[in-house]
Amino acid sequence: MSLIPGVQLVRRADGSVAQLHALGMLKDGGRWLAYGEIKTGGSRFGGICCYATEDFVHWRDLGCALPVGAPGGMTSPGRIVERPRVLRCPANGLYVMYLHVDGEGDYRYAHVGTAVSERPEGPFRPLSTMRFGMNASRDIFAFQDQDGSGYLVSEDRDQGTHIYRLSRDYLSLVEDLVCLRGQDDRFGYESPILLHRGGWYYWFGSQLTGWDCNDNMVSVSRDLRGPWSPWKPVAPLGMQTYQSQCDAIVPLSEDPAMPCLYIGDRWRPDHLGESPLVTLPILINDGCVRLLWREQWNPEKGWR
Repeated sequence: MSLIPGVQLVRRADGSVAQLHALGMLKDGGRWLAYGEIKTGGSRFGGICCYATEDFVHWRDLGCALPVGAPGGMTSPGRIVERPRVLRCPANGLYVMYLHVDGEGDYRYAHVGTAVSERPEGPFRPLSTMRFGMNASRDIFAFQDQDGSGYLVSEDRDQGTHIYRLSRDYLSLVEDLVCLRGQDDRFGYESPILLHRGGWYYWFGSQLTGWDCNDNMVSVSRDLRGPWSPWKPVAPLGMQTYQSQCDAIVPLSEDPAMPCLYIGDRWRPDHLGESPLVTLPILINDGCVRLLWREQWNPEKGWR
């Protein structure tokens, strides 16, 4: 097993930086697929790429999973399209990609976008955008529970961050299970992650500080509907989550004593396309969470 570096700037065969920004992860057989925002042109939509990895050190470029579309559409080059997350729907076998879709030059549109494909690597076909009622939707996360039911976590600046239940075909939002605000009771948390491990649900999120890093937080519960615990930092206070914003948490083993893989963005606002990944061990066991700093680590030997 390759040693995983604590911070890595993944490069393609031609030497250019792999566009693995704000990535979502999907397990596909013996490999993991990563869907990342293409940020070489800045913050506006540049497409969604797909990479495959077995060890989180070596990444294979599988091409563009969702290209830029025509002006005026959901994937217009002028839009803000972020946070690609993919689930495979058990009811029909389709792969569904969810996106935060906003306007051209502002964040007032605030919808969830959907796209589908018969293959996990795409290409994905854009479908439509949606909201649950009048609720705004910005940063998102897609989660599949053990029984195959699907959920979407969505940050709503006015109310907090929601967990919505998806329809059987995964294409509609049918129930608002719970909505939480952050520890200061002002907003919800963006860049959300939802994980089930050892009988506990773990809800991670980043505070609203723009491109600047902050102390990411976690809440835990035995049930998706709650009650949820008070928010706590995932790393020592003041470390700004080791200069990262959470993207994904990957279980590497079913043994709760073994660490999971934390993946986060270390944003470079002036050069977004060159932002590296932070890939650290995170201990998640019996309702407790601790993110560890390591220059490099062996996932087969825990965090050592």
